[in-house]
Amino acid sequence: MTDEIKKPVPKKIDPAADAILATRRSFLGKAALGTGAALATTTLAAPAVIAQAGTIKWRLQTYSGAPLGAHVIKPQIDAFNAAANGAMEIELYYADQLVPTSDLFRALQSGTLDAVQSDEATMASPVDIAVFGGYFPFATRYSLDVPALFRYYGLKEIWAEAYAEVPNVSWLSTGAWDPLHIFTVDKPIKSLADMAGLRVFGVPTAGKFLSKYGLVPVTIPWDNVEVALQTGELDGVAWCGFTEAYEVGWADVCNYALTNSVTGAWFGSYFANTPSWEKVPPHLKELFLMSIDQSHYYRDVWYWGGEAKLRVEGKKMELTSLPPEDWAKVVADSKGFWDETASSSPRAGRVVEAFKKYDETMQKAGYPYR
Repeated sequence: MTDEIKKPVPKKIDPAADAILATRRSFLGKAALGTGAALATTTLAAPAVIAQAGTIKWRLQTYSGAPLGAHVIKPQIDAFNAAANGAMEIELYYADQLVPTSDLFRALQSGTLDAVQSDEATMASPVDIAVFGGYFPFATRYSLDVPALFRYYGLKEIWAEAYAEVPNVSWLSTGAWDPLHIFTVDKPIKSLADMAGLRVFGVPTAGKFLSKYGLVPVTIPWDNVEVALQTGELDGVAWCGFTEAYEVGWADVCNYALTNSVTGAWFGSYFANTPSWEKVPPHLKELFLMSIDQSHYYRDVWYWGGEAKLRVEGKKMELTSLPPEDWAKVVADSKGFWDETASSSPRAGRVVEAFKKYDETMQKAGYPYR
């Protein structure tokens, strides 16, 4: 049963005040007539963002195509634009719409783009920690591992330090995306030997690691992936988890899904062109950072719920798993990959040490952490 809507009791207005209100109504009515006939047909709707003189305009490009971008960034940008109320407006572009994804960093640094959402490895950031962007093997098991590493294990300070050395680029925030699984069209993966020769679209760091088992990483524009899977140019993807595979249509083309995941969450970041960022007033900077946190939260829930639900209820792909002995080899090999990466620079070594300390802590903490 619905509650009865009660009409408000009209307030008494003295004659003098009533005369003032009448004058204001008359003035506003005349002003409205000068704005054009469009106002005569105004319908009730969500408030529109009003472009004002001096509005700050930004162009932001994401690594993701439009179907995925509808979840990983569009809700945030829509919310920010509405909250900024005309003081600032961000135009959102998806993968390769303004510049190729491989050119994102250069476009950001030159000011062609005001902001970017991507991982370091995909956008080829010229920093010695770029290898950790995207999927770094076994760095995480759950999505909450990413913000925990940044808040409590020093990664925030390391990222800020690295980008402070790069002209015209400001790192703003890093959050978690989905785990990494391998989805294939015709060949199920039931052993490490089954990976040999498979051409897969993937993120650079994970692709480099998985190439140890014969997997062939292939880089093509994001929007071309589904067609490449259909034509046989690609044998599969090693770029995402179940949620994305179903959302963007790759699960409609791939027939098999490997349940083993070499990492639990993708490292994705937000960056701004430094001169563009410095022109934004403090209250709008804070608003944008808050909207980034909102986006991190949205993705955490979307992926966490989606991964489990689609593994259990999804019917589009047959699930396969590696034998325990093969999986043990992958885990062991990752340790060597960690040490190799740590030796690449002192700062990379600090990141790997943070991973090791975090993993040790989680193992000692036990359930529900590990």
